Amino acid sequence: MSDTRTQIYQRIENEPGIHFNALVRELEFAPGQVQHHIKRLLRSERVIKEPRDGRTHYFVPTFEPWERCLLTRYRRETSRDILLYLLSEGPSTPTAVSESVGIARSTLSWHTDRLVADEIVEKERDIRGHVTLSLSDPERTAALLEAVTPRPTERATDRFTRLFDGLLDG
Repeated sequence: MSDTRTQIYQRIENEPGIHFNALVRELEFAPGQVQHHIKRLLRSERVIKEPRDGRTHYFVPTFEPWERCLLTRYRRETSRDILLYLLSEGPSTPTAVSESVGIARSTLSWHTDRLVADEIVEKERDIRGHVTLSLSDPERTAALLEAVTPRPTERATDRFTRLFDGLLDG
């Protein structure tokens, strides 16, 4: 395996769920160069891809589908904040989550709908119709989230998106 391909593979191995643009930015290779080596890694099945919400995330094959899904969601700051809140506070109302995370209810709804569809978060209604959000598997979630640390550039991009969403809601 070439030195460039080895560097790309090691970055994917060390940062499960990293997306293409982050690879290009962090490794400072030309996009075409990264694309070429990613294709070779995919063909050799040393790497697998997980498309999610307009981004393609890359993993080594040791991650199960649910784990890949969780890690791709965790790479978005707002989803990450929701997951960390539910992990620390346990089952909570949408109002408590949105206030603590500092997002509009519509933004919370967008993210939780995806987290529910991915079976990461559960949304339950009581007999009065009140909603409670909780993690589907808190222990497994906590263990897996230790594998990922958000990069400063991802936080900046996600904060801009949150600011823009806030302007639209306001």
